[in-house]
Amino acid sequence: MVSINYAFREISCKIVYYGPGLSGKTTNLQYVHGRMPAKSRGDLISLATEADRTLYFDFLPIHVGDIGGFATKFQLYTVPGQVFYNATRKLVLRGVDGIVFVADSQAAKMDENIESLANMYENLRENEIDSDQIPLVFQYNKRDLPDVVSLDELEKTLNPSGRPCTEACAVDGLGVFDTMKRITKLVLEDTKRRTSAASPTPAGPSAPPVVAAALAGGSTSESATAVAAAKSAIASRHGWEEKEGASVSVALSDAPVTSGPFPRRDIVASDGPAAASAPASGASPIVMAQQRSTRVRHRHRSIWDRLFGWLSGR
Repeated sequence: MVSINYAFREISCKIVYYGPGLSGKTTNLQYVHGRMPAKSRGDLISLATEADRTLYFDFLPIHVGDIGGFATKFQLYTVPGQVFYNATRKLVLRGVDGIVFVADSQAAKMDENIESLANMYENLRENEIDSDQIPLVFQYNKRDLPDVVSLDELEKTLNPSGRPCTEACAVDGLGVFDTMKRITKLVLEDTKRRTSAASPTPAGPSAPPVVAAALAGGSTSESATAVAAAKSAIASRHGWEEKEGASVSVALSDAPVTSGPFPRRDIVASDGPAAASAPASGASPIVMAQQRSTRVRHRHRSIWDRLFGWLSGR
């Protein structure tokens, strides 16, 4: 799922290149890494075996600038193509936002393409990802080699649902950026669709009356009446009495709170008069009720008595 950090205003999207072994997944990332400006890309992390096969994954963070005031980043991964690394494939697919299936166009590799595609759908299901909803682009790689399957046959066999596809020769860079542009566009459109559908209404039936009145755009007098009613309800619930000059603040929005001079606090005991000190200039006193608790004080004395007794060896 797309990660949106509102504090730092960043959007991170995860794209995974999937496909059989030696189909050109790592070559895609290597070409992108080599052609991207240094300020727009991170390091290419590649873990490979002695046979130059990706053992775990390649990771390439790409910074594409600001979109709607958010710094947008795409993190590109690949999975190992070998069947016996299926646990790693499944792990890399967690939290995926878009997939590029890199198929080998050679006729001799069609069985491997079919097997890898079936494995991808199975791993998506086990990760509880809807394969019909996830953005997916097919890249038919190695189109420059002899004995390649026709595009129509590849589409019929691997992509009967008609997902977007590109022809490519990753070694020469043909179709590499076209593929990346297609998948990033699909991911951003899907993110926009899902965030719009998940956006809550500003004030629902459960919103407090004062908040609902403010968000509904009522008149100033209506809002003031609602605030007064809210204050009265809170005061009666807690048994507070109105005190002249006291003030209560009610937040009606998510606007940032600015702090000013701290108001004076008058601690009013339940059986004593209010403090006689004058309020600070420009600040209204906050009246707080203080209830004495004999039970708590007795408990505290008991604890101290036992502590002092232990220290004195009694």
